Amino acid sequence: MLGQSVNLLRLSSMEDRLSRGGDTTFVVNFWATWCAPCVKELPVFQDFHNKHAASQVKVLLVSLDAKSSLDTKVRPFVSRSGLGIEFFLLDESNQQQYIDRISSSWSGVLPATLMVNSRRGKKKLIEGEINMSKLEEALQDMRE
Repeated sequence: MLGQSVNLLRLSSMEDRLSRGGDTTFVVNFWATWCAPCVKELPVFQDFHNKHAASQVKVLLVSLDAKSSLDTKVRPFVSRSGLGIEFFLLDESNQQQYIDRISSSWSGVLPATLMVNSRRGKKKLIEGEINMSKLEEALQDMRE
C-alpha cells in the first residue's frame, strides 16, 4: 500500500512533478501529526482519492513535521492510518521560504491544500480544514 511509506521530498522535486503533470490535477495537502484538524481531515483525502482514482487527479499528502520526527512520529502514524495515498515529509529547513514558494497567498496555517493543474495554468490554495464538498468544488474550478 502506498500510504505505508513516507519519503523525504524537496520542494524543487515537488515543483518539477507538478509542472510535468500534463492535465493531471494535483491535490497536495500540507499537514502535520501534531495538527488535530489535519489528522481529522486525512480520511476525506482518502475518500476523494478513491472517488477520482480513475481520473486525472492525484492526491499527495505532505507532512510538515520536523525531519527529525520522520522515524519516531510520521512513519508510525502513517503506518497506523491505513491510508493508501502517497505520503511525503517536506525536506526543507526555511519555513518562510517554502511557504512563499508554494503560494504567496499562504499564511502558513495548517492544514492547507494546494491544487495545481499545469496544463490549464491553474493553481489554488485553500487554507484551513477542508471537506469533500469543498474539495469537489475546488476540483471543478480547476477543470473549468
